[in-house]
Amino acid sequence: MLRALPRALRLSRPWRSPGARDCASNATTGTAEIQVHALTGPDQGITEILMNRPHARNALGNIFVSELLEALAQLREDQQVRVLIFRSGVKGVFCAGADLKEREQMSAVEVGIFVQRLRGLMSEIAAFPAPTIAAMDGFALGGGLELALACDLRIAASTAVMGLIETTRGLLPGAGGTQRLPRCLGVALAKELIFTGRRLNGVQAQELGLVNHAVAQNEEGNAAYHRALALAQEILPQAPIAVRLGKVAIDRGMEVDIASGMAIEHMCYAQNIPTQDRLEGMAAFREKRPPKFVGK
Repeated sequence: MLRALPRALRLSRPWRSPGARDCASNATTGTAEIQVHALTGPDQGITEILMNRPHARNALGNIFVSELLEALAQLREDQQVRVLIFRSGVKGVFCAGADLKEREQMSAVEVGIFVQRLRGLMSEIAAFPAPTIAAMDGFALGGGLELALACDLRIAASTAVMGLIETTRGLLPGAGGTQRLPRCLGVALAKELIFTGRRLNGVQAQELGLVNHAVAQNEEGNAAYHRALALAQEILPQAPIAVRLGKVAIDRGMEVDIASGMAIEHMCYAQNIPTQDRLEGMAAFREKRPPKFVGK
């Protein structure tokens, strides 16, 4: 099992996966394609994954995927992470999807293996124990939207452009899009969007229920990030164990019948009963003061 990075290390500088040192993509700039930042002060508990592959518009290439998988493996062991935000360091783009230039150099067998890795990446994001938020301040196409769909919550700038456009490239969504979009929007609407490869802006996406919030873009091009941060700040004070167990109950319950879902909720609730935070919540209510949850 991978050990979590020391907190001080992640606070002092962006984290790089060990393999990134030998990567050719950003080696000339010395910048990792995936950077992890743990916020401090009143925002301690919020961690950000910054996608920073500007020359390829954050396309999902081999190095990018490897670094993101490594970051997730490290962070999932860190109990201090209460909310995880996915954001872009490239103005005007969240993630442009698969790196088709890399894929052109692959054999048919290699393509199948790589797409399976992508599918595994999205499953790792979906299974991350703490709440995850995608801040889409620009293009989120194909695999980029699949990444956002794997997150619990999605925020988009009104000018962001998103869609599962694979059919316009002779492909079909292969990293979870055919499964997560219908669960998000319903079968008929998901089929329409996938069959047509239609692109939506942030406002249209909110109207359909694809994103939680759409916000007007600002001059800096990071309005969705700021709204995502505000949402994370709303989650941050809540009991972290209860939040995590609530995520488990919802995610697992949505895949089964209602009776089985009730049983899942019961098991999650039972795990929460012995926690210090539950007792603190009741004490705070009785004493008419804000609770101080510690995640135990």
